[in-house]
Amino acid sequence: MHANDLELHAQGRSTFVDDIAPPAGLLHAFPVVSTIAHGLIASIDFSEALACSGVAAIMTAADIPGVNNIGNVEAEEVLLAEQTVIYQGQPIALVVAESEHEARHAAARIKVDYRELPAVFDAREAHRQGLHIAPPRIFSLGDIEQAWQTCDVIVEGKTQSGAQEHVYLETQTALVYPLENGGLRVVSATQSPGMVQRVIARVLKLTMTQVEVDVLRLGGGFGGKEEQATAWAAIAALAASRLQRPVKIRLSRSDDMRWTGKRHPYDADFKIGLDRSGKILAYEVNFYQNAGAVADLSLAILERTLFHACNSYFIPNVRASAVSCRTNLPPNTAFRGFGGPQAMFVLEAAIFKAAAALQIDAAEIQRLNLMQEGQAFPYGMPAIECRAGLCWERLQENLALSRRQQAINDFNASHRLEKKALALMPICFGISFTATFLNQAGALMHVYADGSVGVSCGAVEMGQGVKQKIGNIVASTFSIDRERVKVESTNTSRIANMSPTAASVGADLNGQATLLACRQILQGLKRVAAGLLDIEAEADKIVIEQERVYFNGQPTAIGWNQLISEAYLSRTALSAHAHYATPGVYFDRSKEQGRPFAYHVYGCAAVEVTVDCLRGIYRIDEVAIVHDGGKSLAPEVDLGQVEGGLMQGLGWMTIEDIRHDSQGRLLNDTLTAYKIPDIHFAPEINVEFLAKDNPAAILHSKAVGEPPFMYGIGVYFALIKAIQAFNPAFEPEFTAPMTPEKVLLALYAES
Repeated sequence: MHANDLELHAQGRSTFVDDIAPPAGLLHAFPVVSTIAHGLIASIDFSEALACSGVAAIMTAADIPGVNNIGNVEAEEVLLAEQTVIYQGQPIALVVAESEHEARHAAARIKVDYRELPAVFDAREAHRQGLHIAPPRIFSLGDIEQAWQTCDVIVEGKTQSGAQEHVYLETQTALVYPLENGGLRVVSATQSPGMVQRVIARVLKLTMTQVEVDVLRLGGGFGGKEEQATAWAAIAALAASRLQRPVKIRLSRSDDMRWTGKRHPYDADFKIGLDRSGKILAYEVNFYQNAGAVADLSLAILERTLFHACNSYFIPNVRASAVSCRTNLPPNTAFRGFGGPQAMFVLEAAIFKAAAALQIDAAEIQRLNLMQEGQAFPYGMPAIECRAGLCWERLQENLALSRRQQAINDFNASHRLEKKALALMPICFGISFTATFLNQAGALMHVYADGSVGVSCGAVEMGQGVKQKIGNIVASTFSIDRERVKVESTNTSRIANMSPTAASVGADLNGQATLLACRQILQGLKRVAAGLLDIEAEADKIVIEQERVYFNGQPTAIGWNQLISEAYLSRTALSAHAHYATPGVYFDRSKEQGRPFAYHVYGCAAVEVTVDCLRGIYRIDEVAIVHDGGKSLAPEVDLGQVEGGLMQGLGWMTIEDIRHDSQGRLLNDTLTAYKIPDIHFAPEINVEFLAKDNPAAILHSKAVGEPPFMYGIGVYFALIKAIQAFNPAFEPEFTAPMTPEKVLLALYAES
């Protein structure tokens, strides 16, 4: 019997990297990091650290046998700084000692002298100085200049959305064992085992076959371990390879918060034009992304920002430009939504401001401009099986919206120091890696002689239930008890060249590969069953249902265990390897046109809030959602993903406020200073799934990981409406998050 991850978590029996029993001879690594944001390394004094007890070695870039480069998208990120440091927290050297305490103690005694250089922390300032990761990109549709001439109302403005800390439960951790022939076994908390393998091989001048990376599960990821787990695994691997002893590295919560990247902050300028009815005729937006010090995944994230510049709306004339700006903050990185939320916030701000100019509710503009079947996104892909309008209509019905709004109006009229408001948030999110080559996956399956099934694939379990879904695919395809199925750890020796578990496609890609492997084995099993029934010519009429062989719809005496035993005795293959590549996806970056997504996920949310107008505090009363979910592979998992994604989005828009000082030092580097949503923050959440077929994904399901995050954007505009119910003179600056401090100031702001 195989307990699933949910059961193991509930029982406290799940194993993470830090739970692995320390192997004999284990050493602990800890980095020496830059204490300035930008400068030259003048000198380093290791003498006091080398005299500390327990120190086995101190390593610098000079000890790297291969290439000091851990960059993936852009080859510009070093493992250990050599002459220049470009952000606070950049690793410079590595202390390896007998205990974690001794490693930290010695690292604190290394003296680094710097010659400081000017530092930039703001994206707009970096743009003014020409500090770009790459040249700007532009998506366009229609004739934007001509369209302005036909608009009845044009409004312009600026927005700013902040960074966000991942706050995964398990911090960055890795354990590396040296093997014979110079090889390494790496146990890493990473969403990208294939990348960790590739980078370690590069840094240590090994072949990829000499580096085995294994991931049992992660204690959360949210994108923060897609790229940024790699450096810590490579640091441990460098030490293990050099000293030929097992080495572990584990960041404390404060270390992790200070040294790793966040969700990208964005600045943006917008201009939107409409006719008198509220139809959007033209939209122009310029995005300024704060990338941090190196590229990381910023360019891919920026691209997805452009893909989602119009969210769930059809706008006939669009010009969206975006540039990734280099600053001296730790490299910002992937985070749930991957640039999409930042784009959607800007357009919702533009719609809100336009609604004020037209003296109508923003919902009227939202409804009037929802994408319809066959209409084109600015990147050329048509909306296929578009459910934007259906989600909107179902939400209106579920809420009885006109009565709900009247109840809010009545409440506001009778409560002087409390105000309520409701805002709607439609979403549309594309599903696929936009780097087309990543849309592939492999699966390795074994059916054992006792009838149990083991499957390996490239999907990393990080709390999103992907192993549960993969196991359900196997059980349903073979029509066997789910308890027979074991989903193995994610291992580079079993699955080569795997894509990261990201972009909400873990179940889509790996599930399709798993399904293909099941079907390969089923073909052989049907031939065996046909032989047992002496009907070889009619093998295509055999099916397996509930662990029994059926022929022409009638049960036979052959059960699953007998069938597997006979297959083994007859030397029929009970193992299969399958490969899947998403069909039809492509994108021509020379034209900024193509079909980058297999499909889109639609949905709509209503967010209702109450603001205490005396103290500035607020309560999110309820969030009602209609979500385009397809045919779920695991309904309870998908509901949890919608609720969790929503909560993370609400936090980003309200209380999660990353702050740095004038030197680029993170000010709120503990969970006492950085507030995330808790049970007391949580609203009542009501979710309806549209259980519609989706032929473009595994068993007609739809991805669910990232799209629900964007529902949380609605809370920002609900809060503004509640503030304006108390203080009609308030004009929003569209700067998120909307913290209670900002609410209090807005309540008493003068025009």
